[in-house]
Amino acid sequence: MAISHGDSVTLNYVGRLADGEVFDTSDRALAEQEGLLSENPGRMYEPLTLDVGDGSVLPGLQEALLGMEAGQQATVTIPPEQAYGYHTEERIGEYDREAFESMIGDHELTAGFEVEADSGLEGRVVDIGEETVTVDFNHELAGETLTFEIEIIDVE
Repeated sequence: MAISHGDSVTLNYVGRLADGEVFDTSDRALAEQEGLLSENPGRMYEPLTLDVGDGSVLPGLQEALLGMEAGQQATVTIPPEQAYGYHTEERIGEYDREAFESMIGDHELTAGFEVEADSGLEGRVVDIGEETVTVDFNHELAGETLTFEIEIIDVE
């Protein structure tokens, strides 16, 4: 049965950056080998099940699944516009340091500190000045061309 919108699909995958670095996978052994397991110790590395068309995966990956069948394998390259978009200056904000420190309470302000805006947008502190704090709300994979090796396990 060829995959179409509305189908429930279970798949294994390996996501790589253009240089071959693995950034995500459903394979626990590969995650451990690549150091992902230590970065995300509570994460379950197992096949992914999704409903095609529900927007739960990258548009480029969702499009690539259409027409595939159980047992089929493919390598798919997804450009930034079909993945996490491009890195833009509009998604970088500068905030008053005193107000920012007040907002984060007892947490230590360091570069890399992750924050979530009221809108749900997630960002990382990229610069801490004497008077300001700069936060980058671009996705960490913005601007990246991604390659996924996928294997369709089941289609319902």
